[in-house]
Amino acid sequence: MGNNEVGVNPQPSGRALNIVGTLVALGPFVRDDLALYHRWINDFEVMRYYLDTPRPQTLEERAAWYERVSAGDPHNIDFLIYELATMRPIGRAGLEDIQYQHRRASFGLLIGEKDCWGKGFGTEATRLTLDYGFHLLGLHNIMLSVSSANTAAIRAYTRAGFRVIGARRECRRESDQTLDSIFMDCLSTEFEGSILTPSPATGVEEP
Repeated sequence: MGNNEVGVNPQPSGRALNIVGTLVALGPFVRDDLALYHRWINDFEVMRYYLDTPRPQTLEERAAWYERVSAGDPHNIDFLIYELATMRPIGRAGLEDIQYQHRRASFGLLIGEKDCWGKGFGTEATRLTLDYGFHLLGLHNIMLSVSSANTAAIRAYTRAGFRVIGARRECRRESDQTLDSIFMDCLSTEFEGSILTPSPATGVEEP
């Protein structure tokens, strides 16, 4: 992923970025993008696997959601995903139900821009979020659940470092199908290729 800096990095767009990869970057949500978040949540194709019950949501609902997110919660940390080449927001990635005592959390991902599906953006955003959870928060186990029908997401999560650990059988109703929920997790001891941990040979010198 190249030589990336960790922290708040001002970009030509004037936005702050926390973690910069090769294809995507992660940063805080921005109030000016509220209409964009509203469009994503109301696109039922985008929300097919993300929400149990996709439904129309008003701009006021999204504004209330944004206020909750912007208030900050150390147990639920969300990143806005940027396509690095254009700096346009394309989705969100986050860690939910973070339990610091047990060093565990759940992972969630949404790519809201459909022209960005299948291009590796979700895989890299997943890896960057795992890297953050393991190496900056000190977590050890990060898990997720995904519909067995969402094979593209399962492939992306596997490439990012997750492993299938089991399934809850026939617990999801989607259209006329009854499907499994696939459970996957990743351990800090299994995660490779961190960009947030300095190499011992090139560590930062004390001032």
